[in-house]
Amino acid sequence: MPSSVIRRYAYDPRSHRLRIRFVSGETYDYEDVQPDVAEGLDHAVSKGRFFGLNIRDRYPFRRMTDQISGEV
Repeated sequence: MPSSVIRRYAYDPRSHRLRIRFVSGETYDYEDVQPDVAEGLDHAVSKGRFFGLNIRDRYPFRRMTDQISGEV
C-alpha cells in the first residue's frame, strides 16, 4: 500500500471503526465509517487523495496517543 500520506490502516467492520496511521506517526480513529468507504480506500490508487475526499472532515474522529494506539 504505497502512500505518501498514509502509512497503514485497519478497518473493523463490526464497529465501523477505521484506524489510520499517517506517515507523520499520528494515529486517528474514524467512527461510523461504512464498509463501502473502507473498501474504496482499499482499492484507491491514491490513498491520500481518497482520504481527503471521502473521509477527512466527514466522520467523527479522535486522535490516539502513542500509548494506546498500538500498531495498525
